Amino acid sequence: MTRHPGPRAPRRTASPVLLFLAALLALLPALSVLTAPGARAADGEPAVSLSKKEAGKGGEITVSGSGWRAEALLMLLICGQSTPERGVVGGTNSCANADGRAVTTDKKGAFSKKLPVTEPPKPCPCVVHVATVTGEQALADAVFTVAGHPTADLPEQTGGGKLAVLATTRLEGDSSLLTWFGAPPTRRLVFTVGNLGSAPAKDPVFEIGTAHGVYAPQWEERQWRGTVAPGAKAQIKLPVELSAGAHGDYQVSLRYGKKVLAEQPWGVGRPWGVTLFWVLLCLVVPAAVFRIGMAVVDKVRPRPAGSHRTRTPATRRRPKRRGRTGTGAGRGATTEATTNAATSTDATTNVATSTDATTVVLPWFTPDSAPSENRPRPTTKGQA
Repeated sequence: MTRHPGPRAPRRTASPVLLFLAALLALLPALSVLTAPGARAADGEPAVSLSKKEAGKGGEITVSGSGWRAEALLMLLICGQSTPERGVVGGTNSCANADGRAVTTDKKGAFSKKLPVTEPPKPCPCVVHVATVTGEQALADAVFTVAGHPTADLPEQTGGGKLAVLATTRLEGDSSLLTWFGAPPTRRLVFTVGNLGSAPAKDPVFEIGTAHGVYAPQWEERQWRGTVAPGAKAQIKLPVELSAGAHGDYQVSLRYGKKVLAEQPWGVGRPWGVTLFWVLLCLVVPAAVFRIGMAVVDKVRPRPAGSHRTRTPATRRRPKRRGRTGTGAGRGATTEATTNAATSTDATTNVATSTDATTVVLPWFTPDSAPSENRPRPTTKGQA
């Protein structure tokens, strides 16, 4: 029996409503991630949270963060005269630097660190300031109140102009002789700025940062006295100073507000005078100690026996006799005989003295064995 094909049933197609519901269910996880508190960290912006918003001196809080670079070194500080909107107004001089803490982020850019509560040198409003130490600069502030610490209004911002650097910056000045011996190197950062805003910039406050190697710059405030009118320009010179004994390659940065306007490299020579001083010190001090030691040893060491020689008594000199004039030969012969006898007596005395001196100098001779003039000489066979 053969079956004849009949008319096929129409194929059902999915309705648009079902497709929309399926797409919405697929997007729910992504929407939940975007609306979660950690969405700021997913965008790569650093975030900071505190376990307590207020604590007194001597307490402790836990600082947590996310969205930072992986394995980045961070510095945690409690700073006064600061807000998250304006940042740390006085720079690190407004922070309790001695009681800060360092922390390294994990592979996901998160961290958690306990921070002791101390009073900053400036009055509140205060923040917990977190900033990178090495690599690309990043920072974040969280509002914090130090209980019992004085509170004061923030200083007014001077000028509302927008300054921009119009020409290449340069460093002026030269090192002195004292720098060769370790004095702090100093220069002047010269640059030209123009006011691009509609309000004059009166007594603008710049920040000079100096960085060495991979470390982040250390910022210091420098205020320039003067006014830059809208559309005008002015040449500004700000002093730059490094620490004592600094040498190597440095990077000088100029910042106005939160914007870095310019960067200038600075190669600082090594203070060879300090090296020369230490080399001379290592040579002169041991030599002086050696000379003093040798003098002391020569002073206290015992003298060997027989080092002091016995002086031979000087031969007694007989006074010269005045010659007498005589008329006969007998008188002259008598005088000559007397002179010979005296000479013989002096020779005998000198021999005895020499014998005694020899006996003293050579102690191995006994008095009996020493040669003597009184002992008879031995006779030989055939002598009368």
